[in-house]
Amino acid sequence: MATKIWTADDVIKQVSEYMNDDHVKMVEKAYQFAKIAHKDQMRQSGEPYITHPIQVAGILADLHMDPETVSSGFLHDVVEDTGAELSDVQELFGSDVALIVDGVTKLSKIKYKSSEERLAENHRKLLLAMCKDIRVMIVKLADRLHNMRTLKSLRPDKQRRISKETLEIYAPIADRLGIGTIKWELEDISLRYLNPQQYYRIVHLMNSRRDQRVDYIQKAINEVKAAIADLDIKSEIYGRPKHIYSVYKKMVDKHKQFSQIYDLLAIRVIVQSIKDCYAVLGAIHTEWKPMPGRFKDYIAMPKANMYQSLHTTVIGPEGKPLEVQIRTEEMHRVAEFGIAAHWAYKEGITGGVKGSQDNNKLNWFKQIIELQEDTDDAADFMDSVKGELFGDHVYVFTPKGDVFELPKGAGPLDMAYIIHTEVGNHTTGAKVNGKIVPLDHQVKTGDIVDIITSTSSSGPSRDWIKMVHTRRARNKIKQYFRLEDREENIVNGRNIITHKLREEGFDPHKILTPEKLNQAAANMHYHRADDLLAAIGFGDVQPTGVVNRLTEDVRARLKRERQDQAEKEVLEEHQTISESTEATRQHKKARKSSNGIVIEGVDNLLVRLSHCCTPVPGDKIVGYITKGRGVSVHRVDCPNIAKAEKDGQRLIQVSWANDPEERTIYSANLTVQGYNRTGLLTNILNAVNNVTKNVSSVNGQVDHNKMVTISLSIGVRSLEQLNRLISTLKNIPDVYLVKRKFR
Repeated sequence: MATKIWTADDVIKQVSEYMNDDHVKMVEKAYQFAKIAHKDQMRQSGEPYITHPIQVAGILADLHMDPETVSSGFLHDVVEDTGAELSDVQELFGSDVALIVDGVTKLSKIKYKSSEERLAENHRKLLLAMCKDIRVMIVKLADRLHNMRTLKSLRPDKQRRISKETLEIYAPIADRLGIGTIKWELEDISLRYLNPQQYYRIVHLMNSRRDQRVDYIQKAINEVKAAIADLDIKSEIYGRPKHIYSVYKKMVDKHKQFSQIYDLLAIRVIVQSIKDCYAVLGAIHTEWKPMPGRFKDYIAMPKANMYQSLHTTVIGPEGKPLEVQIRTEEMHRVAEFGIAAHWAYKEGITGGVKGSQDNNKLNWFKQIIELQEDTDDAADFMDSVKGELFGDHVYVFTPKGDVFELPKGAGPLDMAYIIHTEVGNHTTGAKVNGKIVPLDHQVKTGDIVDIITSTSSSGPSRDWIKMVHTRRARNKIKQYFRLEDREENIVNGRNIITHKLREEGFDPHKILTPEKLNQAAANMHYHRADDLLAAIGFGDVQPTGVVNRLTEDVRARLKRERQDQAEKEVLEEHQTISESTEATRQHKKARKSSNGIVIEGVDNLLVRLSHCCTPVPGDKIVGYITKGRGVSVHRVDCPNIAKAEKDGQRLIQVSWANDPEERTIYSANLTVQGYNRTGLLTNILNAVNNVTKNVSSVNGQVDHNKMVTISLSIGVRSLEQLNRLISTLKNIPDVYLVKRKFR
């Protein structure tokens, strides 16, 4: 898909070419609604916000999507970012558009969230929304594609974070849906921001001999045309550009140099029928010698994303490796647009995948639902999806010729449980390509796997949990033993909780009442107390969390009692201090402590600066009367003081001494965050050295996005000096945040 800057008129013109008048009017109305809703809003790039919905709708129109989907492209941000309500969208545009907009709206926050847990939760919502209506994901992919095209207006750390998310989640989804045009662009843009050095190196290498490759491809096309001339086949032959990310992946995964990537030189042959595909293949193999192991028949064995084509690499003209792809026009359309091609607008049909055959090709949706049912933890769910659905796969056959897709590393037991739970539970052995193999044998693409079962089988072995590769198989085995050992697990669970309660000083007879057990079970999403106890006994639930829920009210009561006692002791101590202060007020003047702190009327009280907020002269401060350690001086914005404000009797007024001769050095802690470029730490230390020579410690930590967090402990004489240092640090290139640190 060529990068194009769309106008609203362009979108309307595009949909007018394939929609009827009523549907075009619906799309126009969606644009007008979005234009009014986003009025006066701007993007971070400085453009009017409406440009983003226009581009999203344009991408969808280019896919020839139905009027509901294109309208949703215009409207996808109105509920989240404007005053429009979802009910308004439903009333004006119907339930389908409302469903799509609602699905995307719920998930739009994932773009800039930093919490991994929240990110995983939103990704899970995205995948489940996709299972309800695939058009939610198609709109989301169009939205993400335009956001990736405009990443340059964001900070480098956001560019890398969004690119990483795109490469891990959105590009694999586009691949699974077979939308190659979006997948390739998402991957290439992500690589540009995640590894710009390699990206531009590959671009340079691809451009360096471009003219020679163009001449070579033209020569190969002429020879292919000559080779198939006698076949009387209508065909279209052209050079196929290689995508930058795919070259990068081959160089990394297969440890190859750029010159060793065979399919940099490639041509594609589009014909009318499957019969023509094989005829062209035969002619090409007659003309040029095929390279061993480099032929793939995706027509006989399509990919899970419905991709079909013949791939062969031959020793072409001048003895150079040449890849040839052969497919029909329909196969090419599916290769470019995937599931979007099946949801594309047809006159009188506005949505729905065509026929049950295509629905069967989306069986991986059911796997998403099953993975969701197997775990309540969103991060765990996303790890499973990435590993089992978006990772590498192998394709194996049953003896009857049925094809099964398994994640790489899976074995016969995984396949047995994919076929059916009872097949898995009654498995006694397996054959691969006619030979008996262990149940943990890793199958490869093309293997014929025969699962041996027996009705007299005693069921799964507990060792199988460690032998299987997929979460589905592992959970089915666990489920079997949960039911098998349920009564024993209930007893064990009760004993574990009883022992844990005694360890923590509680009386189990008072805590383990039916009411409390049932309440804890309901809070943890179990139907009955026995279900919770069985889960504890089986090891699915940690007892500590259950004990905490069971003892919440008891611990709350004990906490209140301890607080009451502490307050009583503090009041008594403060009363003693107040009496002593009043007795000396008449003949004692204010005295300055060694830390430069003045406490009116007190000259014999120990004063210390707190380490939690490290106040320096110029900060607003307050004193806190401690037990046996005098007065602790804090900044007024210190979180520890905020907690103590309800106990006002322990706070005391303090101030900085006004002594121009004072040369005391005060500690301060800073946090500096930025992009870990070469020389950043040197720049930071030079800036510190220009303001203060007192540096007690420097610590740094770099995350996987090359973002560095540097902690500085320094000495300054005043707040003015500290603020000068902070301003200097903020002006260093690639430093994004400088702030004082609370311990």
